[in-house]
Amino acid sequence: MARESTTGPAAARLRGVLSGWRALVVPALLVLAWHAAISAGMSRLIPSPAEVARYMVDFAVGGIWDDAFSATLHVHLLASMGRVYGGFALAALAAVPLGLLIGRNDAVRALLDPFLQMMRPIPVTAWLPLSMILFGLGPRSAFFLVFLGAFYPILLNTVFGVRSVDRRLFEAASMLGCTGSAQFFRVVLPAALPSIFTGLRLGLGLAWFVIVVGEMTGVPQGLGAVIMDGRTLSRTELVICGMIVIGIAGYLSDRCVVAAMNRLLRWSPSHIA
Repeated sequence: MARESTTGPAAARLRGVLSGWRALVVPALLVLAWHAAISAGMSRLIPSPAEVARYMVDFAVGGIWDDAFSATLHVHLLASMGRVYGGFALAALAAVPLGLLIGRNDAVRALLDPFLQMMRPIPVTAWLPLSMILFGLGPRSAFFLVFLGAFYPILLNTVFGVRSVDRRLFEAASMLGCTGSAQFFRVVLPAALPSIFTGLRLGLGLAWFVIVVGEMTGVPQGLGAVIMDGRTLSRTELVICGMIVIGIAGYLSDRCVVAAMNRLLRWSPSHIA
């Protein structure tokens, strides 16, 4: 009887299940360490994991404390998602074409690269007062700050991907009759896609990172606003709940980008993530 293949669908499902369980090991260890630290009396200001879990349930569906934040998780999450994905999409639409242009055109690179490299080190927090002056208090300032946070990682990785295309690929394409602008779509863009997707992953992660700063601009709803309210009210459990939701939402967003990357780069097994 033939031995069952170790690369079949059943084996792939088993590897997926094992990978999922392994992903829970580090969070479980951190929760255990957190519980042990609180039980040992190391801090009276930080709630235990069980207390945070109870408040997370109330934050999601209510029925425990019934305060101003009860059963409002979906409202704040949707508000933050709109700002994160909107700012990220605008950053990608601006950064990817600009990065392709800078990477391929020496004159454009000489014109724009020094200015962009000078602006890039300015932290998003430094733009906060100016954004409030330009766009006023509210979601437009948050949208602008998320755009800034996501823009530069996407731009730099796109430029890097274009500049890193092997010259021999152009020679091979020319020998096969692919010349002129056709090389951009058949050689440059496919070769730069892995770097572009790396930039998209970094940009989306920074968009979720920046949303807390962006929602310090006076927005009434959003996970960043919840964290700021928790800090003001000295409600540490509310701050931790907001942090956990942002972490989960950011992880799931990254998995969506990875799934799109794996689909578009299925011709390149070395880039499957």
